[in-house]
Parts: sequence; C-alpha cells; structure tokens
Amino acid sequence: MAQRYQNIVIGGGHNGLTCAAGLARAGQSVLVLEAAEDIGGAARTREFAPGARVSACAHLLHAMPADLAVELDLAGNGLDYAAQDMRTVSLSESGETIVLHGSTAQGKAVSEADAAAYARFNEDMQRFAKALRPVFEDIAPELSIETWRQRLTLLGLGLRVRRLGRFHMRELLRIIGMNLYDLLDEYFESTQLKGAIAMDALLGGEWGARSMGSVLTYLYRVAGYQRNGGIGVALPKGGMGAVSGALVGAARAAGAEIRTGARVTQILVENDRAAGVELDSGERLDADCVISNADPKQTFLKLVSVDHLDTGFVRQIKNLRSSGKAAKLHLLLEGAPRFKGVEESGLGSRLIIAPGMDEIELAFNPSKYREYPAAPVLEITVPSASDSSLAPQGQHVVSAVVQYVPYDDSPDEDANRAAFLETVLDQLERYAPGIRGQVLAAELLTPRDIEREFGISGGHWHHVELVFESFLFNRPIPALAQHQAPIAGLYLCGAGCHPGGNVMGIAGRNAAQQVLKGGH
Repeated sequence: MAQRYQNIVIGGGHNGLTCAAGLARAGQSVLVLEAAEDIGGAARTREFAPGARVSACAHLLHAMPADLAVELDLAGNGLDYAAQDMRTVSLSESGETIVLHGSTAQGKAVSEADAAAYARFNEDMQRFAKALRPVFEDIAPELSIETWRQRLTLLGLGLRVRRLGRFHMRELLRIIGMNLYDLLDEYFESTQLKGAIAMDALLGGEWGARSMGSVLTYLYRVAGYQRNGGIGVALPKGGMGAVSGALVGAARAAGAEIRTGARVTQILVENDRAAGVELDSGERLDADCVISNADPKQTFLKLVSVDHLDTGFVRQIKNLRSSGKAAKLHLLLEGAPRFKGVEESGLGSRLIIAPGMDEIELAFNPSKYREYPAAPVLEITVPSASDSSLAPQGQHVVSAVVQYVPYDDSPDEDANRAAFLETVLDQLERYAPGIRGQVLAAELLTPRDIEREFGISGGHWHHVELVFESFLFNRPIPALAQHQAPIAGLYLCGAGCHPGGNVMGIAGRNAAQQVLKGGH
C-alpha cells in the first residue's frame, strides 16, 4: 500500500519549507518532495568553479518578516549574516558614485535639493508602504461581502488608507497606478539618482520604469524593508542556501519529513479531490492535502490532468505572464574588483549600474522582441568581500542580477548566451577597468537556464509577473487568490501566489494557514 501523509508539499524552495514547518508545528504529518538533490530551490548556494560559491539565483535577503524568522527560530537553526543594512552605491563611468542609505542620498552627483527631496521621498514612500503593508502580508481578501469576515477585511483595508489623512490618501490613490518614471521626475533632477531608485521596483521583473504599476512594485519592496526587523538588505553568511538550510532545520525540528531527488510527475485526483502524488520512479504517495510550491503553469498544465479542470481556468493559467527577464551572472576573480569611485572597503555594498531611467528603458525595450540589450543594467554584489568562505584565498566572487535578458529557446541559444556574456563583461569593464583580465571563471544563467535548473516556467523569479492583473486578489488569477485550487485538497504556496516573489516565506506561511482552516 502507498504510504499516507496528511500533507505533501511539492518543492523544497523557501515557501514550501515554510509551509511544511507551519503545518508540522500544528501537529500534522508533512512530507516535502524536492526534485533536485539539493534543497532550497532558487534560494540555494552552489559551487560554479572550484572553491567558488554563490547564491544560485536570489542573492540578497530583504523581505522576510522578522516575526517569521523568530517563530521558526532561524537563528537557532543556523542563519547568520555576513552583512546587514547594506548601502546601495550607484556607479558611474566618471567615478562619481551616489550612496543611498536609509533616508539619505550622498555623493558629488547629488545636489542639496535632491538630497532634501530624497529624504522627503523616502518619508512619503514609507508612509504609503506602511498603510499597504498588511495587504502585502495577509491572505488576499476576497472581493465579496457575503460574510462578516469578508466585510471586515475590506473595511480594514479602506480604514488603513483613510488614516493617512486627506492629503496623503489622495496622493496614494493618485500615484499607486502610475509609472515610476513620472513619479521620480516629480521629485528629482539627477538622472543617476532616479536610475538607482528605479532599480528597486524593477529587479526580476518584465517591466521598465515607464510601465504602469511600477510605483506599486516599489512600495512592495519598501514594505519588505519595514517587516524585516532592521536587517535592511542583508547577505546571509554562506549565501542564500543558509536561509533554506535554516528552514530545513525548522521544518525537521517540527516533525516534517524531507526527501530530495524525488521528482513528482503527477498530482493524483480521485473523486474530484487531490489524493496524493506519483513520483518519476512510479512510487505513489497518498495524502489528504497536496500543496504545490511549483509555479501555477507547472502545477496545472503538467502535474494535474486538464481533464479535472474547467476550460476557462486552463486558458487563464496558459495566459499568465511568466516569461523571465532577469539573468544571473557569476564571476570568479583573481583579486578584488576595482570599481570606479569605490574603495575596497566599500565592496560589501550593493552596487548598481543604471545610469538613468532612459538607460533602463533602452535596456528593457529589446527584450520585448526577444533581443539582448547592448548596455544591460545590473545589481552587483561581491559576496566574498563580506564572507571570505565563498572564494579561495586571494580571490573573489561576483554575483550580479542582469536585467532584461529575453527567454531564448532558439537554436542559437548557446551562441547568444556566449555573445551576451561578452556584452555584460564589456559593460562591467566600463565601471571596473581591468575586471576582464581578472576573470578566472564565468557563468551566465539566462531565464531559459533558470527554467531548466530550478524548474520555474519561463525562468521567472516571481513565477508570475507582479502586475495589476496578477496582484492581490487577482494573484495568480482570482480563482486561486486564497491559495486553494478548484480541486478540493489541492493548494498553492509558491511565489505565484499572493503576495508574490522574493525570499520572504509569506506565501508559504499563509498557505499553511489556509490548509489548517480547510481553505476557508
């Protein structure tokens, strides 16, 4: 007979582990099945050259709730930080850097007026994000007033906005659907400053600074800073795999069982209810509930037979925007990189190459047509500057997010990747002269590579684009906004759920709550 569990979680990424820990802490039996041999999904530390380790996909932590970290005792399970509250340094070819930290913007390229405007901008965005923060953390409200609970949820949302006062309430309602390009033009003169700020709203996404809704995604990031207990932008000691390792420890301490190298090929449905899963080995595992940490397309178009789903539902899932536009660059260098305007002591900062919002748009535009940008924008870290365990002595690793790389499944994929790697190195050379000659090993993971390595449809870090039509009570579609699928006993807990991507675990925690409540 097949082994039986109360809950089976498909996928050992951070949301799946958080969900498993929550269910196990409630006294339920839980089995986590991870297809890869290593746990963690995209939040994994991997060796890409002998002795050189990097966070494979996500490389910084900024949005995990402090109360979740305390609840699961992540520190007691081994999570520590090599760097916290990292400064953001905007690089320039001239060497005139801009340093952003808290409410201050400093540098020769920042005028007194822009410095004052940045403090005002930060105060405004903090105020708006605080009002919206519960929306970004709680289970998405239902657009219904059939019960008192639903009425109170929507009333609470309205009251939080109303408490901003007349002026700020109107201002939030004015800007929330805007594009960030227009909003930043209202505050600042410096093109370099505007480019650095804009990157926070755009990282990992399929949109540019002129895209509608980019103000909302900026507030989404600010809300992440507010909930993280003051760590700001942080680099976990040992890479992002340390976060996943701590979640594994928490889940196992609560009683969850975790299996790696166990690829699920089918979610079994019997009598219109999820009944368990089948592995690629042919093994069957039964469960009362199945919770998928896989993206919605993977879950409903590959693991569940469409015979169990309505045609309209399947059409909506197929049409979800899930084409990744962010690549990951890993370099092993001989010695420390020398960025213009940055002392070696400043290499532990978060470094940005985004000269301005127009340059961001010029990098974004080619990706719409599956073309590669000639001058990509990047978020760069040198993890070994803060954590020497990540690179051999005398060497350094560079980990960078490269924005607006198309999903390329053409026959020329390998040649295109190699050519674009040269483009990225050329861009780095402009800001860090001599870096090309320091490269001992290089790896570029395009969205197509990310899809293959981590099993994410389209290679999209957020599983589904963070846009209005797939946000809040529409994420990923209205029928799935409360984590429960149209099939009884089947739930979603991944980044494709509300509130979305980034390594934060909220979707996993909320999914566990829904399972424990029976989906209501």
